[in-house]
Amino acid sequence: MKIDASLMFDPVKVGEMAGELEQAGFDGAYSFEGQNDPFIAIAAAAMSTEKMDLMTSIAVAFARNPMSLAYLGNDLQLLSKGRFILGLGTQVKAHVERRFSMPWGKPVTRMREIVLATKEIWNCWQTGERLKFEGEYYQHTLMNPTFSPEANPYGAPKIYMAGVGPKMTEAAAEVSDGYFVHPFHSVKSFDELSMPALQRGLDKAGKARSDFDISAQVVTATGLNDEQLESAIFSARSQIAFYGSTPAYRPVLEVHGWEGMQEQWTQMVREGKWMEMAASVTDEILHTFAVVGTPDEVAQKMADRCGGKMERVSPVIYQPDTELLMALLTALKAKL
Repeated sequence: MKIDASLMFDPVKVGEMAGELEQAGFDGAYSFEGQNDPFIAIAAAAMSTEKMDLMTSIAVAFARNPMSLAYLGNDLQLLSKGRFILGLGTQVKAHVERRFSMPWGKPVTRMREIVLATKEIWNCWQTGERLKFEGEYYQHTLMNPTFSPEANPYGAPKIYMAGVGPKMTEAAAEVSDGYFVHPFHSVKSFDELSMPALQRGLDKAGKARSDFDISAQVVTATGLNDEQLESAIFSARSQIAFYGSTPAYRPVLEVHGWEGMQEQWTQMVREGKWMEMAASVTDEILHTFAVVGTPDEVAQKMADRCGGKMERVSPVIYQPDTELLMALLTALKAKL
C-alpha cells in the first residue's frame, strides 16, 4: 500500500516541503483546492522531486472545463516525468455557483463528461485522431496543429475522482482510473455505500478491480505527547462536525443512524457555534470516523481499516509537525 501526505498550501514553500517528503519516504503527495491554486503547488513539487507521485486531491472540476484541465494535466505530466495524477471533485452547489460563479447542473452527468472529454482530448493529442466529443454539457470538436501539443512521452495522466454519494461513486469507477475516499467516511459507510457503488461502476465499464485504484484519506488524531494528542483530537472533532453539517454527506451519517446530527450541526454553522460543534462530537462518533492514538496505535488502526481494501492511504492530520509526521510514517511502513 502506498502512503501519501498533504503538501502545504504555501506556493513559496511547497517545493522544499515536497523534497523533504520524498526524502523521508512518502510514496506520493497531494495538493488541495483551498487557499491556493492546487496546480501551482504540483508544478513546484514536480521540480523538487524525482520519484514521488503528485496529485490534486482535489481540484474543483466544475470551476474549469475539460480543455483547460487537459492542458494543465498534460503540462504537469511532462514536468513531473509521468508522475502526475489529476484528482477531480465537484465541490458543493453553493461554492460552485457563489464562489466560482459557475453553473450547476446534473453533477454526476457533468462530472462523467468532464472526465471523458479530458481523456478524449488527450487521446487526440496522443494519436492525432480527430477531436470529437459531444455531450450534454461539453462539446469539443475543434483542434488544429497550432494548439495541439506533441504526443506526451509519458502518456496521459491517470484521473482520480472523488465522491460520497452512490451515483458519483459509481461514475468514478466507470469512467476514471481511481477513487478518492472522502475523509468523512467510516468502515461501515465504505463497506455498505462506497464499495458496492464502485463495483457497479466497474461492472458497467467491464473493468477488473485490479485495474482501478482506491485512495483513502483518513481523519487522523495523533501526537507525540498528551498535549499534542488532545489538540489533535479537538481538531478532528471540529472537522468531523464540519463535514457532517454538509447535506451532501448525509448518507454517511444515515448508515449509522446519526442523520439527526446533520441538522444539529447545520444549525450550529448558521449560528457560528464552532466550539459547540466540536464538543457535540461524541467519543463514539470520533472513533467511528477518525483513527486516534499514538503513531503506533494509529498505524495499527489504519492497517486494520484499510488493509486489503485500498491501494493508497493518506493520514489527514490537521496540526502536523515534521517530527510527528516522520514518526507516523515509520509506524505506517511497519504496519502496511
